[in-house]
Amino acid sequence: MADTRAVRSEDAFDVAAVHKWLAERVDGLDVPPDVRQFSGGASNLTYLLHYPDRELILRRPPAGRKASSAHDMNREYRVQKHLKPVFRYVPEMVAFCADHEYAGVLGADFYVMEKLDGTIPRKDFPPEIQLDPVQARTLAFTVIDTLVELHDVDPAAAGLSDLGRGAGYVERQVRGWSDRYRKARTWNVPKAESVMAWLDEHRPDDVKSCLIHNDYRLDNVVLAPDDPLRVVGVLDWEMATIGDPLMDLGGALAYWIQHDDPYLSQRARRQPTHLPGMPTRREVVEYYCDRAGLSADNWAFYEVFGLFRLAAIAQQIYYRYHHKQTRNPAFRQFWINVNYLIWRAHKAMR
Repeated sequence: MADTRAVRSEDAFDVAAVHKWLAERVDGLDVPPDVRQFSGGASNLTYLLHYPDRELILRRPPAGRKASSAHDMNREYRVQKHLKPVFRYVPEMVAFCADHEYAGVLGADFYVMEKLDGTIPRKDFPPEIQLDPVQARTLAFTVIDTLVELHDVDPAAAGLSDLGRGAGYVERQVRGWSDRYRKARTWNVPKAESVMAWLDEHRPDDVKSCLIHNDYRLDNVVLAPDDPLRVVGVLDWEMATIGDPLMDLGGALAYWIQHDDPYLSQRARRQPTHLPGMPTRREVVEYYCDRAGLSADNWAFYEVFGLFRLAAIAQQIYYRYHHKQTRNPAFRQFWINVNYLIWRAHKAMR
């Protein structure tokens, strides 16, 4: 409950309608739940459904303009349902609701899953969890080991061979995120055409094709309630696909703020990677590549791409705020983050 708050008015839904739909599919749900909204996250919305004897999680898309390929609830549900038998860190899926089949339940597709008990490492750990430098380093590499484990999953064994579009993933990603950034750009962020041109000019071929999370961060990981060094869950599979694992790592490290990063990086930090003992981004790259048997020779490309992609994600969210499609004050200054990320991308290019 520490990560939840009262539901924002713009994110509210008909609790009675959702309860009626869910109670027809799940035994033992006799009375409507108390509903709280999770504070973390800036894309899909996540709610805690607190029943007297059970807690469930509901995921739904936000209101306002969305990229055509974003917020596909059915896809996110299917990925986790198929992945669960071969990747132990996925929550158990409960039910999916397609809005066109059940009009009037929520007004959008959504799904419900079991709640995983544990700690999610947000910007800072809760006061009761204090890691010494050795523990912090152990945790970081355990989280990277979990990513290596995901990248080793056989898509066919998970029934997810059709999730990707084959060779050319890197090229599609550069083209796709460039297009999304241009469409979402507002007057107060850079055009970033030089970054997009650099990425197009320097993009390597795919190094491998495997299942990737595509939004892998410490604050999408659940740690065991009795052992904060043990991963028990990985959340937020909205962008999971079959693609290049180094692109996945590049995206993850765009969020990795280390202890010696400047003020603007620290200001945007959303996971405790600054703690004494936490490895630097370079150390993470070397550790991952050693474990995965891959080369880091072209790492500058993946670093620039990760920063630019994060800038595009932040700009898509800010676009909704800028055009009054959401009034969530957490998004008010995202344009500053976009400017800073583009600056960092230029620095990495040099």
